[in-house]
Amino acid sequence: MTTAGGRPAHLGERVPAQALMEELLAGFGHLRPRTPLQRLFGASPLSPEGVPWYRGALGEIAVGRLLERLGPEWLVLHAVPVGTGASDIDHVLVGPAGVFTLNTKNHEGQPVWVAGRTLMVGGRKTRHLYNSAHESARASKLLTGAVGFPVEVTGVVVVVGPKSLTIKARPEQAAVVTDAQLLRWLHRCPVVLDQQKVARVAAAAVRPGTWQRRPVHPGDPAALQRTFAGLHQLVNQARRRRAAWVLGVPAAGLMMIANGAGIDAAVFQAVAGR
Repeated sequence: MTTAGGRPAHLGERVPAQALMEELLAGFGHLRPRTPLQRLFGASPLSPEGVPWYRGALGEIAVGRLLERLGPEWLVLHAVPVGTGASDIDHVLVGPAGVFTLNTKNHEGQPVWVAGRTLMVGGRKTRHLYNSAHESARASKLLTGAVGFPVEVTGVVVVVGPKSLTIKARPEQAAVVTDAQLLRWLHRCPVVLDQQKVARVAAAAVRPGTWQRRPVHPGDPAALQRTFAGLHQLVNQARRRRAAWVLGVPAAGLMMIANGAGIDAAVFQAVAGR
């Protein structure tokens, strides 16, 4: 549903990872065309700069699927644009347990260590806790201004697919959970908002004007998802071909090259049309 001016009437139409997919598919050097020989040997359609955007999108999509299992008493928003730039909040939740901003981080297969104000991935410090705290404080200020009463917002770092998560000491700036723990953690949170307040906060949260002074129309989320699905298929095909060559089974790459060329063309045509 859109307004007469073509802007989105509410944010509930946005899909998980929408902002990341838009950036990845915008043609800013994140994708690279491949020759038939490159496809045969399993070269990735992603440039090195595009890999973090792609992995991040997969993480947000995975968390978005989990959030579909929350009950009807919850409002779930994805990729909420905020401020005057390109910033967005991965997921915003409003329900009886309160208001949450989720900062999704795809650290598949990596060890994550948390203590106080420090969150390390593979032994390296990150700004995940600081960024999550900034997001929740910003959301609290904007929602409070929109509804006219104080709205507390809890920031949550959701780590997708880590090798391990070690909580050495309680994180101080935001909660930290894995994607596997997320729903159980949310269900254990105490009830802090009555039905009336949930409805008022939810009504404010879905309005683009709550988060941005000049909301921008997001385009067609369904078309964006279809193009990303094509890219995802290409990435998986390239991975399988590389594995086939390592295992000494080059015929697998030969059998799939024609199909890969067709998908390549479709994806890059869609990107060129954006």
